[in-house]
Amino acid sequence: MLGLAVSALPTAAQEPLDGFVVARKACNATISIRNAASESGTVLEIDRAYDLLGENRVNGSHYYVLVPEAEPARRWVEKSCGDWVKLIARDEAFDRAGGNVANSPRDDTGVSGDAGEAGRRSDGAVSAGLQSGSQSGSTPSRDYVLAISWQPAFCETHRGKAECRTQTPGRFDADHFSLHGLWPQPRPNTYCGFSADERSAIQRTDWEDLDPVDVDDDTRQALAEAMPGSQSLLERHEWTKHGTCYGTSQDEYFDDSLAVLERINGSRVRELFAGAIGQTLTLDQIRAAFDESFGEGAGERVRVACSRGGRRLIVELTIGLVGEITENPDVSRLIAAARPTDGGCDEGLVDAVGFE
Repeated sequence: MLGLAVSALPTAAQEPLDGFVVARKACNATISIRNAASESGTVLEIDRAYDLLGENRVNGSHYYVLVPEAEPARRWVEKSCGDWVKLIARDEAFDRAGGNVANSPRDDTGVSGDAGEAGRRSDGAVSAGLQSGSQSGSTPSRDYVLAISWQPAFCETHRGKAECRTQTPGRFDADHFSLHGLWPQPRPNTYCGFSADERSAIQRTDWEDLDPVDVDDDTRQALAEAMPGSQSLLERHEWTKHGTCYGTSQDEYFDDSLAVLERINGSRVRELFAGAIGQTLTLDQIRAAFDESFGEGAGERVRVACSRGGRRLIVELTIGLVGEITENPDVSRLIAAARPTDGGCDEGLVDAVGFE
């Protein structure tokens, strides 16, 4: 089964990096960044080099390293725990015929002279044959699109799906937005950590052949309510395609997605839709509700998608977000930092539960 092949692949960090991390402190190496304080048992060995897989974001706060004796082996460590060093060449490469180390732009360690403090140990030494990487303290913005569905409209054209066959007027998604996905940008940023062949195989497979997502009971229950597509294993697809590029654990990826969705469902936007079931809403009305809820200009970062043919139903909203998504996200700030987008559909019907 493909699920077995996928499970053996790395859960990629948001930004891949090459080289090693040489531990300078006996720091904890944790499965999760957010829940690091509650994890224990895996500690880096001082002066040991660990294979580097990536970082949690460009110039972020944590490295993603391979700790072979741990289970799982892929772990997060704070950047202050060690030095990022990059292999230039093996020792024997500097003894090749015609080589003149004394006249090369390197010091006697075989490392570029401008390696700086990032590549140096506390005693001033630098690992031979290795080059330090940048450790800038700045944290660039993170760019996402949040896709939220109006489930009754989605189900009009997906009547065979489990979540559509089981719809009821009293279910959460009858009058709330449901989670489709949180998509790191730009759009080609998908299936991180998979080779081209693996990606092609995943795209051809059924979602049931993908590995189950590793989330806690609270998150699983929240997904069952707010992501009705989980009845069709949508969460497996979303993690494999998009979540692997998010740079956190599966639990954090879905918790962050649900946290932003919760803010939108608690806003004037959801009230507008719930009060207009069976009626038409315009793009201007929707954008005005976003402005009212999340600040002037928020609506310009929202795009409306409608069904084609027959009744014109509002199926989905996509919302630009830029910045760090925390446990209690400032959605106004996240939306304001995003780029304006075209509005998409100019008007559509807010569908009610039931097929027509």
